Amino acid sequence: MSNRRLPVYLALDTSGSMRGEPIAAVNVGLHALLASLRQNPFALESVSLSVITFDREVIEVLPMTPLDQVTLPEIVCPESGPTFLGAALHDICDKVARDVRKSTADERGDWRPMLFIMTDGKPSDTLAFEEAIPRVKAAQFAAIIACAAGPKSVPDQLKLLTHIVVSLDTMDSSGFASFFQWVSSAVTAGSASVGAAGMALPPPPAEVNLVL
Repeated sequence: MSNRRLPVYLALDTSGSMRGEPIAAVNVGLHALLASLRQNPFALESVSLSVITFDREVIEVLPMTPLDQVTLPEIVCPESGPTFLGAALHDICDKVARDVRKSTADERGDWRPMLFIMTDGKPSDTLAFEEAIPRVKAAQFAAIIACAAGPKSVPDQLKLLTHIVVSLDTMDSSGFASFFQWVSSAVTAGSASVGAAGMALPPPPAEVNLVL
């Protein structure tokens, strides 16, 4: 019998504006996230991780992989380019339908997945983004957490997807480190409370502002 997994999807903006320090900070933050999760026995037992990047292309840089087998690739950005968040969300909904095992009469399926979105701008593909919103809501994520990073991000658009939107004022390594540390806490809370009626998210750190 296969273990029940907690599938966690990370959707990361790699548009041109993320070049330089921001994407370097994201890479550092991802490695810290992985190290932190691996220290938690609940997470190690249940979490599988998938990383999707979006700029003018949507790329699955890490297919859904059990935590103990994850090798993180180096996330890179093009010189310039749009932010196809809508296309990324459609792609993730396709992956949820494909990856997440449903319960059957003989076997319990996976836990409801979690989705984390990080973007420093607004969707360039507005129509695709609007069309993705009902699909994302229908995918029955246990939690959707969106991070609006930096001064050009638009938290109000992310609020169309989820009521849990946080903002980062600075796109440096300490800001992203705080965000990914919080992601780790949220995933750990999710892996510890799977099967419980609801999932209580930890309060964000000082650098991460909850958008009300």
